[in-house]
Amino acid sequence: MPSNLPTYTNLVENGDEYTVSYCLDFLNKRLRVDDYLGNVDAICKRIVEIAKANALTKIFIKSREDDWQTFLSKGCMLEGIYKGYFNGGDAYCMALYDDLERRTSDYWIEEDHILKQVLALPLKPDRPLVPEQCTLRIARMEDAEQLSLLYDQIFQTYPTPMNEPEYVKKTMWEGTIYYLIESPHQLISAASAEINTVYANAEMTDCATLPAYRNQGLMRLLMHALEDELIARNITCAYSLSRALSFGMNAVFFQMGYRYYGRLTKNCDIYDKFEDMNLWCKMLK
Repeated sequence: MPSNLPTYTNLVENGDEYTVSYCLDFLNKRLRVDDYLGNVDAICKRIVEIAKANALTKIFIKSREDDWQTFLSKGCMLEGIYKGYFNGGDAYCMALYDDLERRTSDYWIEEDHILKQVLALPLKPDRPLVPEQCTLRIARMEDAEQLSLLYDQIFQTYPTPMNEPEYVKKTMWEGTIYYLIESPHQLISAASAEINTVYANAEMTDCATLPAYRNQGLMRLLMHALEDELIARNITCAYSLSRALSFGMNAVFFQMGYRYYGRLTKNCDIYDKFEDMNLWCKMLK
């Protein structure tokens, strides 16, 4: 997407019967409703209008438990459950599509096969050791350029502009924490936790490891470090959306004690196409 066009816009709209907080995510052609209050019928009608006006082909709503069946009655479908998202209360991921190609998964059966293999793995709750001559630490603002270079190397496309140092810095200012592992010569692995302090949850995301350093437990090591940081900040729910076609990342979360709670069809543009994302959740101590 050309840099002169917005990648996303966060807005709050107050109607006569509702308040709704949403993101116009142009990069991924979706409207994401993060919070709302009021009349669900009016909210449904309005968000469909907004999505159509902005040519967005998917709407997804984090619904409270009391409302998900009302959203269902309006034509939404339940794609997953964010366990513990609302200060311990579940959020129900309700989706609406305005495009058949967007609605249709191209790899669902293959993804089911991968998930079955992942769920048969043994758990690995132990914390791996930091590799010799490597350093594990929380990222600082001056690491933004190296982080952006890592993401640019790994991902052909990505749901957010993580290949831009200024965007990485912006996420840090907004409260996202990054942990990284570096060798004496380069940054080799990183992951982040995007924290929602209002509802005491965090999305574990932006996971990347250079190919030469994979299968060494680095991502589990980063997840342990991030979870410790979240617990210290009184965050009670951790969740992640992992590419359903990626055995490795799904295995990391399952073996770390996360549970599978659904699959979001063609949820974002990652690697080189719109991909289905598996939802993993874990309640932190």
